[in-house]
Amino acid sequence: MNKRTAFIGAILSLIPFGQPLLIKTGVVLSSSAVMLSLPEKVNAETFTFYFNRAYNKGNKGDHYGAISDFTKAIEINPNHAKAYYNRGWNKAELKDHYGAYSDFTKAIEINPQYAKAYINRGNAKTYIKDHYGAISDFTKAIEINPQYVGAYYNRGNAKSDIKDYYGAISDFTKAIEINPTYKSAYKNRGIAKEEIGDLKGACSDWRQTVFLSPNDAAAKWVRDQC
Repeated sequence: MNKRTAFIGAILSLIPFGQPLLIKTGVVLSSSAVMLSLPEKVNAETFTFYFNRAYNKGNKGDHYGAISDFTKAIEINPNHAKAYYNRGWNKAELKDHYGAYSDFTKAIEINPQYAKAYINRGNAKTYIKDHYGAISDFTKAIEINPQYVGAYYNRGNAKSDIKDYYGAISDFTKAIEINPTYKSAYKNRGIAKEEIGDLKGACSDWRQTVFLSPNDAAAKWVRDQC
C-alpha cells in the first residue's frame, strides 16, 4: 500500500502502580556522618523499591535500567502482572518485540483479564508479522473492554495488513464512534476505502483528518486525488 506506513502500534503508556509509592529519604545525623533513615533502610531492596525505581527509569527513557529493576522486582515477587507488563513495555521501546511478547504473555497468565497486556502483546505480534495472532489479541482486549478504542484501531490496522479492508473499515468506524476526533482512524479508514475503490468515501475521511490536523499528510492526498 503506497500511503500506509508500516504499522507502529501505539504502545501504551506505563501503567501506574496505583499512586506512586515514593521511597522516604529522610536522614538522621550520627557523630560522624549523615546516615540513611530507618524508613529508607526498611524500604531499600523491596519489591516496591525496585518497581518504583524501574517505573521512574522507564519514564525517563532509561529502558535498560528499567528492565534491570523490573527483573529484580520480579525475582522478589514473580506473580505480579504489572511488573511483567511494564518490563515488556520497556523491551518494546528497545524493539525487543519477542522479549516484550514473552513478558506480556506472562502478565496475561497471571491476570487473564489484563486488557492492556493483550493489546500490547497484539502490538508485539504485529511487529513480528503475526497479524492473525495480533487480531486475536485485539479481539480479546475488546471482549474485556468493549469501549477500548485503541483495540479497535489496532485491529483495523492488523486487518489492513492481511487485506481485509472491509473488516478494517468496520473497526475504524467503531473507533470513530467511540472517539469522534480520532484522526488516525479517519485517515486509515480512508486508505482502506481507497483500497476497495471507494475514493469518494476515502476523500471524505481524509478531509476530516485534515480538519482535525491541518498539517497531516492526508492534506496532499486530498489535493492530489479529491
